Amino acid sequence: MGKVGIVMGSASDLPVVEKAINVLREYGVTTEVRVLSAHRCPNEAREFAASARESGFSVLIAAAGMAAHLAGALAANTTLPVIGIPCKSTNLDGMDALLSTVMMPSGIPVATVAIDGAKNAAILAVEILALGDAQLAQKLQATREKETQAVLAKDAEIQAKYSV
Repeated sequence: MGKVGIVMGSASDLPVVEKAINVLREYGVTTEVRVLSAHRCPNEAREFAASARESGFSVLIAAAGMAAHLAGALAANTTLPVIGIPCKSTNLDGMDALLSTVMMPSGIPVATVAIDGAKNAAILAVEILALGDAQLAQKLQATREKETQAVLAKDAEIQAKYSV
């Protein structure tokens, strides 16, 4: 199984990123977590992305707020899948980060999840890894079945209480 690189543009993004880290740990996925700014240390961010495949990464997750160029900067320097997490900011409530992350030029895709959607970013990374890992695919299926049962149990509870 390959590993997932998680890069945040600022340490202030850690509360969002921790949700992704926790999900990846639940699935037993090896992660490396970095703080690399597309603007404040562009050379280091570029080098990380350019060497990611040779370093054993299979997927990169990039979390950034405000201008949010990190995911695109990484994607421009690797052919690995990059998943962007736009982070909420006080100025424009994360819409600036969402648009900066999702509006990539043709040929440089970034899969983008919801604002602060770190859990879905991690699950998408696991799904990508599971393409070549049957055990991981089974774990994903078991999680889905568990979530289905939880919803159906809640449905039965609500029906019993409120249906006439």
